[in-house]
Amino acid sequence: MKFALHFGNLIFPNPREAKKIAQAAEAAGFESIIAVEHIVIPSNYQTKYPYDISGRLPGGTDMPWPDPLAWLTFIGAITTKIRLITGVLVLPQRNPVILAKHLATIDHLTEGRFELGIGAGWLKEEFDALGIPFERRGARMDEYINIMRALWDGQDVSFDGDFKSFNSINCNPTPVNGRIPIIIGGHSLIAARRAALLGDGFFPATGTQADIASIIQIMYREAEKIKRDPNTIEITTGCPEAIPGSKVDPISAIEERITAGIGRVALPINAFTGNIEEQIICFGEQVIKQING
Repeated sequence: MKFALHFGNLIFPNPREAKKIAQAAEAAGFESIIAVEHIVIPSNYQTKYPYDISGRLPGGTDMPWPDPLAWLTFIGAITTKIRLITGVLVLPQRNPVILAKHLATIDHLTEGRFELGIGAGWLKEEFDALGIPFERRGARMDEYINIMRALWDGQDVSFDGDFKSFNSINCNPTPVNGRIPIIIGGHSLIAARRAALLGDGFFPATGTQADIASIIQIMYREAEKIKRDPNTIEITTGCPEAIPGSKVDPISAIEERITAGIGRVALPINAFTGNIEEQIICFGEQVIKQING
C-alpha cells in the first residue's frame, strides 16, 4: 500500500516547516505528498462546496493557497524519493501547452517523481474571475489531457480541437519516463468514466466507504466497456479510520482498502497534531511498516 500526505501546501506554506514535514514523511515511508489548488477564491462565492456539508470551503476565503506546482517543486528539491502529486489541479483553468512544458520541466528537476492529479473544478466564480467559461469545462479538460500527452511524445505536433488549435510545434524536454501519470479526481459518474477512458489513476476524494466502492465499480465497468483492464488504473482514496486519534484500528482499516483494490491512501496532514514530525514518524513505525514490512 502507498501512503500519501494530503493538503501539504495549505498547512505548511512556510518553507522551513514544509521542509521538516516533507523530510519526516519521506523518512517515515510515505510514498507521496499531495498539494491542492485554487488560483483565486472570490469573497462572495455562491457555488456550494461539494466536499463539506456546510457548502463552504474550510478556512475561509482569505486562507493562503500556495501554488501547488511551485510548492511541489520546492519539496522535490529537498527530498530524494517521495513522489509529488497535485490533488487536484483544476485543468480547465490552465493553458495546456504552457502547462505541458511546466510539468515536464518539474518532472526533470525531480527525476521523474511528478504525478498530475486533475479535476474539472466546481467554483464557478473562480472561472468567472479568470475569464474562463465554466460551461463545457469537462470537454475542455478531456481535450487538454490529449494535448499534453501529444506534446509529451516529443514529436512535431499539430492539433485542431474545440478549444485549442496549433500547427507543427515541438515541446521539449519531455517527461523523464515518457509521460506523466494523470490521476482523475472526482466522485461523479462523469469522473469515473473519464478515469476509465483517460486516467492512469482515479481519486474519488469523498464519501463513505460504500460510496467509494460504488464509484470504483462504475469505473471498472466503464473500463471494461472499452476493453481496458481496470486494474491498470491505480486508485487513491482517503482513509479517515487510519488517521491518528481514530477509534478504529488503522491496520484493519487499511487492510480493508487493500482488499478493495485501493493502491494509495491519502491522509490529511492536519490530522497529525501536536509535534507533527514526531506523529508522522510514529505513524510510519506503527502503521506503514506494519502494512508494508
